[in-house]
Amino acid sequence: MTNKIKVLKNFRIIAFTEGVSYLVLLFVAMPLKYMLHIPEPVKYFGWLHGVLFVVYGILLLQVFIVLKWSFFKTLIAFVVSFIPFGTFWLEGKLKKEITALAIK
Repeated sequence: MTNKIKVLKNFRIIAFTEGVSYLVLLFVAMPLKYMLHIPEPVKYFGWLHGVLFVVYGILLLQVFIVLKWSFFKTLIAFVVSFIPFGTFWLEGKLKKEITALAIK
């Protein structure tokens, strides 16, 4: 496995994981806090999501450098992390890019 594929696979995994943590935070933890007055899930899932988001940013920078992504493509990957389900769309694109790199 080439270094480029490994970097992209790691980013793909964290993109999916970060997306799941964002959805749990938005659609489980926050309703529990604001509707049922149970704030603890926001505290823990917010912390977890924050850590995953930082790792996502670091790995995105690594992808930008190693795979020589354009600034625009990197910016899109950053922006979709703020959109619910955005990282799942990106994860599908990453899967196709990994397949293309493996064929080369």
